[in-house]
Amino acid sequence: MELNEALILTLTHGAPILFFTYMFTNVLMRNRDKTEHRLLSLISLCYLLLFTEEYVRNQVPIEYSPILSSLWLSSVGILIAGLCFHFLFRVTRLDRHMPRWLYPYVLYLPLLLVAVNIATGSQWISAHEFVQSGLWKVPVYNAGYFSAITGGIVLNVLYLVLMAFAYRRSATKEQRSIYKRLTIGVFMSIGWHIAFGYFNYGGFLPPYPYLYSGVIWCYMLRLTMKRYDFLSLSDKRYEKLFHLIPDAILLVDRELELKEANPAARQLLRKLGLTPKLFFERLNNHIPTQLRGGLEVKQEGIEIAYEGGSVHLLLNADYVWVDNEEYALLVLRDITAQKQAQNEILFLAYHDPLTRLPNRRYFHEQFDRVLSEAAARQESVALLLIDLDCFKLLNDTHGHIAGDEVLLESARIMQHTIGERGLAARMGGDEFIIYLRGSPSVYGIESLISDMQEQFARYMSKYGDVPVGMSIGISCYPVDGLEVQALINKADQAMFEFKRSRKSAAARKSHGA
Repeated sequence: MELNEALILTLTHGAPILFFTYMFTNVLMRNRDKTEHRLLSLISLCYLLLFTEEYVRNQVPIEYSPILSSLWLSSVGILIAGLCFHFLFRVTRLDRHMPRWLYPYVLYLPLLLVAVNIATGSQWISAHEFVQSGLWKVPVYNAGYFSAITGGIVLNVLYLVLMAFAYRRSATKEQRSIYKRLTIGVFMSIGWHIAFGYFNYGGFLPPYPYLYSGVIWCYMLRLTMKRYDFLSLSDKRYEKLFHLIPDAILLVDRELELKEANPAARQLLRKLGLTPKLFFERLNNHIPTQLRGGLEVKQEGIEIAYEGGSVHLLLNADYVWVDNEEYALLVLRDITAQKQAQNEILFLAYHDPLTRLPNRRYFHEQFDRVLSEAAARQESVALLLIDLDCFKLLNDTHGHIAGDEVLLESARIMQHTIGERGLAARMGGDEFIIYLRGSPSVYGIESLISDMQEQFARYMSKYGDVPVGMSIGISCYPVDGLEVQALINKADQAMFEFKRSRKSAAARKSHGA
C-alpha cells in the first residue's frame, strides 16, 4: 500500500474509529451505572467495530471480504438495531409499559438472524460478491446488499414511530425538545442511507458509505445528551452548590419518594427527628397535593413542631427533569430566627421590653374592650394605679441593675396575684396599672392589694432600709367614671391621697419617736 492510500484509509476509517473510541469512553466514564450510558457506549463501540472491520477488510485479500462482511459487519449491524431500540425505549420511558418478562429481550430477537446466518453460512443479509475498484474492495449491489440497506431504513422508520408515540405522550417542553432532536437525527440517518446506500458510487467513495450515518446518529445523541443533560453527570459546579448551599434541598418524585437530599436537608430532618415520609405528612394537606399534581409552590410558610421547640420554614418548589423523569425540587429555607425577630418586633409594639408586661397602648385597647363588655353585661370593673415609692433613691444607692430587678419582680408579683382576673401593664418608669373585671368585691380588691404589698415588702427586705413600697390608687367602673381616662384620673387622685396619708403617718411616727 502506498503512502497516499494509507493516508486516505486513515482519514476515511481511522478518524471515525477515533471518534467512536472517544464516544465510547467518554459516555461510559460519565456514569457507568446508568443503563442509558451503557447502551450509548455499546452503540458507539459497535460502530467502532464496523469501521474497524472495514479497515481490516481493506487490508486483507479480497477473498476474505464475503466472510468478514457476513459474520462481522452484518452481525454488528443487527446488534446496533437492538441496542438503539433498547436505548430509545429507556429514554422515552416506554419500557415502563412493557411486561418484565418481555422487556428488553424482545428488542434483541433480530440477533437470531445472526445465529442462523452463522450456523448456515448463508449470506442473505449481506453482500457476498466484491470487486476491486481503485483503492477499495467494493460490494456488488445484489439482493443481499439491498436487503441489508432496506432493513436498516425500515428500522429507522420504526425509530420515528417510537419517537412520534413518545412525543404525543410527553408532558413538558423539555421532553418534546429531546424527542424532536432525536427525530431530526433519525431523518438525517434515513436520508443518508438512501443517498449513499442505494446508489453505486464505485471506487469514488469508500465501501458501505451509508455507515457514516452512524457518525451523524451518535453525534445527535451526544448533542442531545449534552444539551439537555438527560444522560450526563451533573456539572461539578452545581454539584458543589447543591452540597454547600445552606438551604435544605429535597428532590422527590411525584409520589414524594426521596431521590436526593443535600447535607442541609439531612441535617434538618435529623433535627426534627423525621424521615422524609413523616416530614411530608407534617405539611399542610394542600402542599403534598400540589406536589403530586405538578403545581408550583411559592413562598409557602410552614411551622413544624419537634421535641426541642418548633422550626419555621419557607418552601418553594418547582420541577426538573433528571434522567428524563420529572422530579419536584423543594427548597426549604429556615426562617425561624427571622420569624422570632418579627414576632419580637410585633411583641414590643404592644409590650414593655424590660418587664414584658403589656404597654400603655395595649392596655388602653384592652381596657376599652373590657369596659364595653362590662356595660353590656352590667358588670363593674376595678382599676388599680400603682407607683413605686422612693424608686429613684433605690437607683441612686444600689444602681440601675437593682432598679431593673425590682421592676421585674414587681411585674412578676402583679401577674401572679391577679392571674386570669385581669391585666397588668407598665405605664412607664415605676408606674403600673391593673384592671380587674367581673365585678370584683371590695374585700377581694383589698385582699389582692394586701397580698401584692406583702410580697413586695418581703422582696425589698434584702435592700435594708430603702423605703421602697407600693402606692396604689383605686377607681371603679361605672361608679367613678364611664371612660378610660376618667377612671385613670380618679385612680391617680386616690393614689396621691394614699401617698400623702403614708407620708403623714411616717412623719407622725418619726415625730413621736
